[in-house]
Formats: sequence, structure tokens, C-alpha cells
Amino acid sequence: MPRIVDADQRRRELTEAVWRVIRRDGVAAASVRAVAREAGTSMGALRHWFGTQDELLHFAMTLVMERARTRAEAAAAAGGPLVPRLLRVLEETLPLDEERRAETEVWLALTARALVDPQLAGLRDRSSAELHAFCVDVVRVLVAEGAARPDLDVDLEGERLYAVLDGLAVHAVTRPSVLPPDRVREVLATHLAALGATR
Repeated sequence: MPRIVDADQRRRELTEAVWRVIRRDGVAAASVRAVAREAGTSMGALRHWFGTQDELLHFAMTLVMERARTRAEAAAAAGGPLVPRLLRVLEETLPLDEERRAETEVWLALTARALVDPQLAGLRDRSSAELHAFCVDVVRVLVAEGAARPDLDVDLEGERLYAVLDGLAVHAVTRPSVLPPDRVREVLATHLAALGATR
């Protein structure tokens, strides 16, 4: 019997080959030819899934967003005390292990490419808007549940939390010896504590 190919799984495998090329050689090197070589497949086989480099890069960026969202949703659904649970959810956006570090490196590289690529810019902007809205929601929940000071400016503190996450991600990737995972967690937890997040 012919082997049934899981289309989503195959696209993800090929996208992870894109990530490896980007991390090693940069976005400009992530051509269809280079990615096919990295994935151990032919250009013709790769073009069955992705016709152009732009399609490859678009899906590579989309996959970063999907994986982070899936992990965050799982952390949110796991239950437990509010503040530790929210910390776990927020940590899923940060490069605290090899998988998340790879995602962040690829994200930053593609964000730079988005300066001259309108399609990637649209993905970047959508993802940024979603994360910003989530940060505002985190602060709103903390206040509503009595786990943060009631006088907080929710929109302002949501913006600050978003900036903290963004800054931690960039610095953890570019200066890992100065900002290792334990320190990233400590900074994030300290920021929430400063909001009065105590349980």
C-alpha cells in the first residue's frame, strides 16, 4: 500500500529545515534549493509544498506563532494558582529552552526581513497585536481577581508587560551569558510582583 503522507506534519518538517538554515546562514540563504538540501529532499518535492521562498518564509513565521500559542493555551488550561499559571503562560513566549530559543532566533530574523516584506510585516503585526492584547488581559485578570493592585492602569501596565516580554526575548537570545533562563524567569516574576501579583 502507498504510504500516506501527513501533509501538516511534512510541512512542519520542511519548515524546521528552513529554521535550521536561517539560524545557521541567515534569511537570505533560505532559498528553496538550500532548504531542500537541508531537508534531504529534492527541489521538486519541496516545491510540491512551497512554491517559492516567500511561501517558505511565511509558513516558517506562522509556525513560530502557532507553536507558541499552542503551548500557552496548554499552560493556561493546566490549572493551578493564578499567578504561577500566568507566569507559565507568559514564559512560553520566551527563549527558555532550545526549542523556544530556535523559535525566537527565527522570529527575530524574519522580523528584520519584514521591514522589506509586506507579507511578513502583516504576520509580524498580527502576532504583536495578539501578544499585546494578551498582556493587557493578564493585567486585567490580575486586577479582577484581586491578585494585583486595584488602582493599576490596565492598558499602561499591559503595555509595560508586553515591553518586558519583548525585551527579555531579545536580550536572552543576543546576550545569553548575561541573561540565562533562570534570570529571565526571575525578572518576569519580579515584574508581576511589582504589580501586586501575590498569589
